[in-house]
This record gives sequence, structure tokens and C-alpha cells, in this order.
Amino acid sequence: MITRISQVLCLSFLLLAFIPAVMADSAREMLAAGQIDAAINVLSVRLSSAPSDAESANLLCRAYIAIEDLDRAESSCKKAIALDPRNGRYHRWLGHVYGEKADHASFLSAASLAGKTRDELERAVQLNPNDMDARADLAEFYFEAPGIVGGGQDKARAQARIMGISVPAREHWVYAHIAEKNHDPGTAEREYLRMIEVSHGDSEAWLSLALFFRHQKRYDDMEKTLIRATEATMSKPDVLVDIAQNLFRTSRNPALAIQVLRRYLASGPVEEAPAFKAHYLLGQLLEKQGDKAGAAGEYRASLSMARHFGLAQQALNRVAH
Repeated sequence: MITRISQVLCLSFLLLAFIPAVMADSAREMLAAGQIDAAINVLSVRLSSAPSDAESANLLCRAYIAIEDLDRAESSCKKAIALDPRNGRYHRWLGHVYGEKADHASFLSAASLAGKTRDELERAVQLNPNDMDARADLAEFYFEAPGIVGGGQDKARAQARIMGISVPAREHWVYAHIAEKNHDPGTAEREYLRMIEVSHGDSEAWLSLALFFRHQKRYDDMEKTLIRATEATMSKPDVLVDIAQNLFRTSRNPALAIQVLRRYLASGPVEEAPAFKAHYLLGQLLEKQGDKAGAAGEYRASLSMARHFGLAQQALNRVAH
């Protein structure tokens, strides 16, 4: 009898240890599917019962980033770091929060936030030197930010050379952006073409070239290149949303934009391009084509995942009357 009780107790403890991982996985799947409200609810419940769960705090931060609730995102990211200060991913996400805040801040506040962005991204790379996403973020900060807040093209090139060892496409991506910043479109285009070559024609590289053409106001070339991107090997599904976004913003090929968004939503969305935002963009495209009923359906789908997404609510109010 005592042996059986011991076995039951051991099983109970194992189940209790297993629950946090299951809940984190569930929330992670919700984030990937764009179910932001559900993810926030699950994570909030989890943290109320287990306030020392750093991963859940980080996931909650990411959920708040998705709906642009940056104050709550910052609080959650800071909590994750306080619980696990040597986790480079957590520092990278806090860097994202500060970067987003800097984009919407006044000049004086932006400078302070830019410094915080730099510090968090540098810490992320220091803690996890093999995280090429963190290095790409840091390189982007360096080539975009002025020297007064720690930017610098030489620093960006240094990150590019390190990335080039394992991900050569990203090295050329950095060089291309630096050339654009230096108003050298010839070099930029050559670097983007080199990026396509070394990536073996990955869709993300084609998208980067298309964005360059858009910046140069070469819209015919942009559209042709976006079509190539839809046909290429697609290592990152969120590229489809970027393709649709750029077609929409330049009033080009709405039929293709609608097609690729439906393809994206059918194939399984990812966290980098939340499904609720993809539904909203599809609604915008349908509304522009005069399909108000279809647009309303997409706006409702968006709000069913993120009820506080104001843009979708405004759009639904517009087409539902």
C-alpha cells in the first residue's frame, strides 16, 4: 500500500513538472497561429500560478509586441530577463521592444531608447554568439543608427563578416544596405544579386532585391522580382505576407497579393507575421477591390484572434455600414 502511494505521489510530481512545459508549448503554438488573445490568457494564468517561469514571461512579451502594447511588452521582457539574465533570446526580444518604442518616440526619448536597444542586442550576441538572428538585428542597428547612439558602418561590416562564415546571404544583405545608405545603388544591386546567388535563390533574397527596387521607384522591376519571390524556395513563410504588403502599398497586382495571403493563411502562419495581421491585410485588399462582404469577413477573423486590434475594428465599422 505504501509503495502504491509513493508511486502515485511520484506520478503527481512528474505531472506537475510537465504542466509548465505543456502550457509554454501551447502558448507558443497560439502565438505562431496568431491567436494572441488566447496566448495572453494562457500565459497570464500560468504566470499567476508560477511567477518564476521566465519562458512564459518572454512569450507574453512577444504576444504584447504583436499587438503593439509596448509598455506591457517591456514589463514582461524585463521580468523574463530578471528571472534568467543569461538567456540571450530574452535580451534580443527586449531590444526589439526598445527599438519599436524608439521608432515612435520624440527625438530626445528616441536617443535614449536607441542606446537601450543597442545594449540589449549587444548583450544578446555576447551571450549567444551563434545566434545569427541576433547578429543580423545588431548589424541592422549599427548601419541604421547614427554614431552618437553607437551606430557605425564599420561595426555593421564586422557583424556581416562573422555571419558570412555560416550564413553568407546575410553578409551580402548587410553590404547592400550599407551601399543604399551611402546612395550607391549600383553596389547595392550587385550585393542583392550576390545574396540571391549565395542563398541559391531563396525567396527572402528575392524579396530584399524587390524592396531595393521599390526604394529606387523601379516599380515594374519590383513587381517582377516579387513574382520571382513567390516561385522561389521559401525558407521563411512570412515572406509571403511581405510580398502582399509591398504589392498593396504600391497598388500593384492585387490579385497576386490576395493569392499569396490566402496561400500563407492556408499553409500555417508563423509568429513573425501574425495571422490576425494577415487577415487584416487581406481585408484591405478585398475592400479595395470592392468586395465589402469578403473584407468584413477578414476583419472579423482578425478581431477573433486579437479583439483589441483597433485598425481591424475601424475597418470593420467602415465596411459593415
